Amino acid sequence: MRYRGIDTDRAPEEFGYSVSDTTYYDGKRWPLQDDSVDVALATETLEHVEVLSEFLSEAARCIRPNGQLILTVPFSARWHFIPWDYWRFTPSGLSTILRPHGFNATHIWARGNAVTVACYKLIALILPLLFSVHRNLIIRFSSRAFGFACSPVLAVLALIGNLSLRSSGGNDCLGYTAVAVLSKD
Repeated sequence: MRYRGIDTDRAPEEFGYSVSDTTYYDGKRWPLQDDSVDVALATETLEHVEVLSEFLSEAARCIRPNGQLILTVPFSARWHFIPWDYWRFTPSGLSTILRPHGFNATHIWARGNAVTVACYKLIALILPLLFSVHRNLIIRFSSRAFGFACSPVLAVLALIGNLSLRSSGGNDCLGYTAVAVLSKD
């Protein structure tokens, strides 16, 4: 098995990272041969793709017949990497965008549930207090002190949130994982 990472050449500028063992490309045509991939993995990527049909057409071009596309997408997540965060997907939405590109036998499941979401949202409120960078020293110190005082609550929320991931998902979840099989005629 061989792994090959690909990413848009805009990643360093728009998303603030670059990885040494990744092939960067123009974001349009994947730098892969037709029918050359058994499994394509796109984790927390699809929400940053402006033209979904181009991305999914490229996946279908590169994946071998009966190969798989594995996607993870956020659902209950903050707007991030602004302005390059375009979408949130439901299971029916994922099926709808995958089907026209030849992806069938799609299995989609939720990651987390309402308890997970509530814990992570509360964590997202407390963490910035711990790392406050406010210009005013009194506000910065007060925020950090309050955040530190909330640290035990933060730890309990993290534990509950992670344990809740073991329960089945629901209509309110952190995100979805989809596994789709490519059927080529």
